[in-house]
Amino acid sequence: MRQLEVRTEKMLAHVEDGVGWITFNQPEKRNAVSLDMWQAIPEIISDFASADDVRVVVMKGAGDKAFVSGADISEFEELRNTPEQIEVYDAATSASNAALRSLEKPLIAMIRGFCVGGGMSIALAADLRISSDDAQFGVPAAKLGVGYGYSGIKELMNLVGPSYAKEIFFTGQRFSAADAEKMGLVNRVVPVEELESTAVAYARTIADNAPLTVRAAKAAINEGTKNPDERDLDRIAKMVEACFNSDDYKEGRRAFMEKRKPQFQGR
Repeated sequence: MRQLEVRTEKMLAHVEDGVGWITFNQPEKRNAVSLDMWQAIPEIISDFASADDVRVVVMKGAGDKAFVSGADISEFEELRNTPEQIEVYDAATSASNAALRSLEKPLIAMIRGFCVGGGMSIALAADLRISSDDAQFGVPAAKLGVGYGYSGIKELMNLVGPSYAKEIFFTGQRFSAADAEKMGLVNRVVPVEELESTAVAYARTIADNAPLTVRAAKAAINEGTKNPDERDLDRIAKMVEACFNSDDYKEGRRAFMEKRKPQFQGR
């Protein structure tokens, strides 16, 4: 296991068996994200993005109460009070969200307990969301008078469609894991005691597959969610071509013929 050095103890990161793990570690505040946590996320993602020992990344919350319950509002008076402070804080959250969304490797959110507000935004950055049956989801912006930008709303709408997106934003209510699954907000809902084993099984299955193929598929799907005039289809074509020219493609063919598990190297 490889442990990462992180700027704050409220974020933990390690690598094990091809999986990079990110833990939001402020359970006493239901893993609400503080400024130093926002600032640590791009550093962790940068390491995982360039590391050969990471094939897939999993995010989770510490403890049994929450994945992430939003931003740590308790520090707003001190750290998000003046225009200058707001600019610094907003830059940190933007950089964090951009880092999560720019990761070319698969990203899984393992969700237990509260996943609300900023926690929903973090979960939406993942490619797959696996939830325990006790999870709760919601965006309480309408109960706080907070405006929500187009990009965040469009991201949710891409997942659940316009009708459910309106229900989530108009009501500001919390929704059960069963509701989230029905909406398409999460991929799987499992009993609490099966959450980690299910997430690990997904992560290791993906980690064992051909990395270039998985990355090309992620890139193509992400381009498909953009407006047609914003899609970079030439980039996707080059990624697909790289798959066919790779050593992994040769290994996949040999393994199939030899009836054995392939050993992909990502090149």
